[in-house]
Amino acid sequence: MNRFNVALLQVDSQQDKAANLRKIGGFIDEAARRGADFVSMPEMCAYIARKPDESGNDGCLDNAESVPGPITEFMASKAREHGIWIHGGSIHERIDGAKKTYNTTVVYSPKGDIAAVYRKIHLYDVDVKGGVSYRESDAIEPGGEIVTFDTPYCRMGLAICYDIRFPEVFRILTLRGAKVIFNPAEFALYTGKDHWEALIRARAIENECYMVCAGQIGIKPTMHTYGRSIVVDPWGNVIAKASDKEGVLMAEIDVDYVDKLRTEVPCLSNRRPKTYVWPEN
Repeated sequence: MNRFNVALLQVDSQQDKAANLRKIGGFIDEAARRGADFVSMPEMCAYIARKPDESGNDGCLDNAESVPGPITEFMASKAREHGIWIHGGSIHERIDGAKKTYNTTVVYSPKGDIAAVYRKIHLYDVDVKGGVSYRESDAIEPGGEIVTFDTPYCRMGLAICYDIRFPEVFRILTLRGAKVIFNPAEFALYTGKDHWEALIRARAIENECYMVCAGQIGIKPTMHTYGRSIVVDPWGNVIAKASDKEGVLMAEIDVDYVDKLRTEVPCLSNRRPKTYVWPEN
């Protein structure tokens, strides 16, 4: 049977990058002791932006790193140490000569090699009259490539946080063969309480895939994050959900179950793509 254990790290990252990485390292060690084959962590796990100063500096560019770089080497060393796959949530990736960063996921093989790199495509820009105003694109460049990668278990796909609201990404990942999709997040409490689980379950059901979604928890300088890291199976069942604290969440992924459901409920093979014509806008 084609099964593996995944561990999700739910953490309260803040502005001390070294402290964040020490904490993450300890959780990776714990996950390995508990039998994890794959470890996944949240969006912006190494550094959370502070409130911008008068010049608009929120610390992200100062704490960004290249890929490969010190953060990726730290993650790679942990993968080699334990002989496990590591999905590194996301980090601020430095772009040479640029005033912006990428919001970037890096995946590491058990040998510590970089197996995949994905840069967040959809950036959270919102300006509600009389309400919240936030523009992720002020500091971050959007990625331009949908990414899958291969493991001995199956092909997997990558997304980040706000991408969850754009089902096209997840359908393309699925059509490219992904059976497990990661969506790490720093989801706000306000929207998370109503939308986080519903969106993840919808993506799992419509694509008949596993969704593995590690989340930030705690109060950040710019928002209160929702947490509730979660694993959803291809039927839409929640098979693991974190409580409202930091820690390691474990779940078993049964890849054969994906194949079984895609045969018994053949939504993907019943598609009629020639009839799907995109509107001009």
